[in-house]
Amino acid sequence: MVIYKVVRFGCREKSNISMLVRVLFRGPEILYGTHCWGALLTKTASRPLFQLSRSISSHPISRFPVPERSKLPEDIQEQMDEVEEKSGFLPNVFKALAYRPDEFRAFFSYYDAVMNREGSKLSKADKEMIIVATSAANNCLYCVVAHGALHRIYSKNPIQSDQVAVNWRCSDIDDRQKAILEFAIDVCQARPITEQHFEELANHGLSKEDAWDIGSIAALFALSNRMAHVTAMRPNDEFYLMGRVKKEKSK
Repeated sequence: MVIYKVVRFGCREKSNISMLVRVLFRGPEILYGTHCWGALLTKTASRPLFQLSRSISSHPISRFPVPERSKLPEDIQEQMDEVEEKSGFLPNVFKALAYRPDEFRAFFSYYDAVMNREGSKLSKADKEMIIVATSAANNCLYCVVAHGALHRIYSKNPIQSDQVAVNWRCSDIDDRQKAILEFAIDVCQARPITEQHFEELANHGLSKEDAWDIGSIAALFALSNRMAHVTAMRPNDEFYLMGRVKKEKSK
């Protein structure tokens, strides 16, 4: 007989670090439903996460219908093909948001404008760190997993990435990064924004232009987090290993 137990956790409890270790190495099966990040169903004697569970893969990627790619508008098909060719797989966010093509176009157009703005002084690692921390605060499993993978790759520091996902205040980040996340989390949680925020950023070489970038990313992913929650969006299995194991070179 297989025995299951349900565990719940958020990003603020000290016990979460040990919980993360259990999740990574005991092999969680995600319990999708009312709480996107907070509920996990774990087997007491299951295999490691690195041996990805078929039960995760077989779960629907969205609670809404996912359109057949061949029936989507041509421009969306081309965008999907381009992403899949570059990444080696198509992230489920593209499939799920294709349910409404006009919103798909608007979302990814704004994503490109915010995340790929020319002249931004934020590094790719900075941007992904903001997404991971604010998505954890918003209990968004999809964005924590997907952008945690990108943060591991850009930062080349998988330990720091996992720490930020669990509790960024206890993570091994420097003072500049802490100032960035202090501001991003306050934007994410709609707390009052004061001149003190901008002064603290300036103390670490960050201008008001940089503050706009930080705020834009936090705001964009507040939308993304909530849509992932509404749709019960499932992260692709590929994300869990990215930045943890070396990618095999094609011969």
